[in-house]
Amino acid sequence: MEFTKMNGLGNDFIVLSGYKELPDNVAELAVRWCNRFFGIGADGLVFILPSEKADVQMRIINSDGSEPEQCGNAIRCVAKYVYDRDPGKREAITVETRGAGVQQVHVTAEKGIAKAIRVDMGEPVLQGLEIPTTIDVERVIDQPIEAGGRTFTFTAVSMGNPHCVIDVEDAPSFDLAAWGPLLEQHPLFPNKANVEFVTVRSRDYADMRVWERGAGPTLACGTGACATLVALVLTGKTDRTATISLKGGDLLIEWNEADNRVYMTGPAAEVYKGKVEE
Repeated sequence: MEFTKMNGLGNDFIVLSGYKELPDNVAELAVRWCNRFFGIGADGLVFILPSEKADVQMRIINSDGSEPEQCGNAIRCVAKYVYDRDPGKREAITVETRGAGVQQVHVTAEKGIAKAIRVDMGEPVLQGLEIPTTIDVERVIDQPIEAGGRTFTFTAVSMGNPHCVIDVEDAPSFDLAAWGPLLEQHPLFPNKANVEFVTVRSRDYADMRVWERGAGPTLACGTGACATLVALVLTGKTDRTATISLKGGDLLIEWNEADNRVYMTGPAAEVYKGKVEE
């Protein structure tokens, strides 16, 4: 079985195409192949499948075998994979996702190779029960959450998948391993949550670190960066366009006031191709 190793700011994936649907044993394959010691090593598997609604369909399986609704870094990898292999070099690509519908992607290329990918990530979901959380309010802003004997303040946003955004004093040095698992599985989040720890540096720049649901600490999270920008705008800490700096690099995020949609711009990279026995 042939695969392509790709990453979006270090959030890395084993990308597979040529399937018509997911294999029956896909969860077991994800756990085995994503293992960084006994497998290929990755944060997840990404399958590029046929779609009746878009140019392609994207399905993601986390390294623990679970399937998230959406992944911003993965969709940039899919767009690059498709563009770089497209003889027509179409700059506009549509990608069907499991939880966020069909998303519009625009590719900026150099010498026929995709370099920057701008994704329309859709409108953020802010209603508490729809995110979902167990808090029945229109917007879950600056709510207390207790875990491990410590109380944090969080804002919840869904970008097709649930996010819990928390301000901390210094995000780059924050202990993800200690607090990430407790907050990911907190009873306030019936479907668990991705957890972002953020420190605002200016009106247009913030540091963010992420504990991803089903994958643990990753170098970057595209939907997390989008959710973070939305949360910071809701709490009055940044403007509607800002750079969100992750461990693997920077993403430019815009929450457009005119259409209420969030736009993410960033790179994707192809690392190598390989074969693996199923």
